[in-house]
Amino acid sequence: MPPLNLDMLDDDPKQAEKAAEKFGEKPYDGPMNAIYNVPVDVQVVLGRTSMLVAQLLKLGRGAVLELERKVDEPVEVLVNHRLVARGEVVIVEDHRLGVTLTEIVRTELEID
Repeated sequence: MPPLNLDMLDDDPKQAEKAAEKFGEKPYDGPMNAIYNVPVDVQVVLGRTSMLVAQLLKLGRGAVLELERKVDEPVEVLVNHRLVARGEVVIVEDHRLGVTLTEIVRTELEID
C-alpha cells in the first residue's frame, strides 16, 4: 500500500470514504462509520533529551542535540500522545521520511 498523503486530508466529513476509494478499498459503512472519521494526532518520536533553559538559549544554527536513543533503536509512534507502536525510519519517494512499523504495542484499554 502506498504511503498515506496527509495533504489530501481535510475537514470534509466524507474524507475517509474518499481516501478508501483512492486506494481501491471499500469505504467503511454502518454504525461505526462515525468513529472512522475522527481525526487523531500521530507523532513519531526520534528521541528525547533534557537541558537547562540556559543551555537551550545558547543553541544556535548548526548546534547538535544529543538524544537519549541510539541509532539502531526503534522510534516510537504515538497516537494522541499514547504509545501504540515502534518502528524504523525509512526514506520514501521524494526523499521524505517515513516509518516502517516493526512492533504494535498492546496496552490495557483505559476509559478515563
